[in-house]
Amino acid sequence: MMNTLNTEKSAEKPFRKTGNPVELTSESPLHPRRKSHRIMVGSVPVGGGAPISVQSMTNTLTANVPATLQQIAELTAAGCDIVRVAVPSQDDADALPEICRKSPVPIIADIHFQSKYVFQAIDAGCAAVRVNPGNIRKFNEVGPSICKAATDAGISLRIGVNAGSLDKELYAKYGGPTPEALVTSALKEAHMFEDVGFHDFKISVKHHDVITMVETYRLLASKGDWPLHLGVTEAGPAWQGTIKSCLAFGALLAEGIGDTIRVSLSAPPVEEVKVGCKLLEYMGLRPRKFDIISCPSCGRAQVDVIQLASAVTEGLKDVTAPIRVAVMGCIVNGPGEAREADLGVASGNGKGQIFIKGKVIETVPEDQIVDTLLTKAQEIAAQMEADGLVPVNATGPVVVPIQHPNR
Repeated sequence: MMNTLNTEKSAEKPFRKTGNPVELTSESPLHPRRKSHRIMVGSVPVGGGAPISVQSMTNTLTANVPATLQQIAELTAAGCDIVRVAVPSQDDADALPEICRKSPVPIIADIHFQSKYVFQAIDAGCAAVRVNPGNIRKFNEVGPSICKAATDAGISLRIGVNAGSLDKELYAKYGGPTPEALVTSALKEAHMFEDVGFHDFKISVKHHDVITMVETYRLLASKGDWPLHLGVTEAGPAWQGTIKSCLAFGALLAEGIGDTIRVSLSAPPVEEVKVGCKLLEYMGLRPRKFDIISCPSCGRAQVDVIQLASAVTEGLKDVTAPIRVAVMGCIVNGPGEAREADLGVASGNGKGQIFIKGKVIETVPEDQIVDTLLTKAQEIAAQMEADGLVPVNATGPVVVPIQHPNR
């Protein structure tokens, strides 16, 4: 009986303190990952329990090699794992060898309509090619050759459909880009590749509507073990697109569905990466990095919380150590709510209580709050760097609103 009790006790999940870095990032704390087979995109594993990767796409002219490489470097610095480049012209295809040779991360060539560019991309050393069989002419004829070329080069492909490229017959049959229509199209493509013995591909079935997108991926996930690339296509401007992507990805990742993601925003590509990395971080799927907890403004606050949080964020924008800074507008709940923060302030009555790990260490006048927090944060960050605790590709702060429980 004692052994049974001990076993049951050891099987219990320990309390997960949000102030601690997550060590294992391939499994979600919310749900076991869906089982999928693994493919490789260059050096990055996708599927098969590998950590979820973040992708983005350059918006430069690919033929402009210096500009494209510069943006790839910026994306990599922001935490991007895989970068896709558009190849709509011969000049773009000709630029691929140099880009692939000099890029610090795997490159995916994004190709539509012209199958000849697929072969050029493979020869150029791309880690993968995104092909949409639905808009490549005579794909039934060239598809097997593409699969053979990819197999010989040892690279993977991304296939799949979105609402805008759905086959006309399926559109008519299902009355639009419904989950059933999109999945039927994706299955047709998957079987087309598998019939010639090619299995190194991932699938995307993107839609701009959150609910349709989630239902589509759920349905596809039930049909096979292909690795899945998540995306909300045409998500919109930064604010709207971030909300839509977080809702859709959050729902699916919480169910264990998804092996790689791209947050599609009408914004600079680096912003896509920041959102994607933070989304995975807050879902417990990437190690915790730097963030800022800040409470919303309210009638109890005696300082301008919005201004204070913005000033601290700006002052610490270059800090990448995985510390958490709490900026609280009053002393009622501040230290208690942010006790898991490494550093924080509870403001009010013209002063600020500075605390570390929930313990007040000093009280300073209001006009010294920002400078004091910045100094203390830099000291903590420097110590973490000296101790080797700063993750690779660490990113800067993001403001996280916290709602007081009695509000």
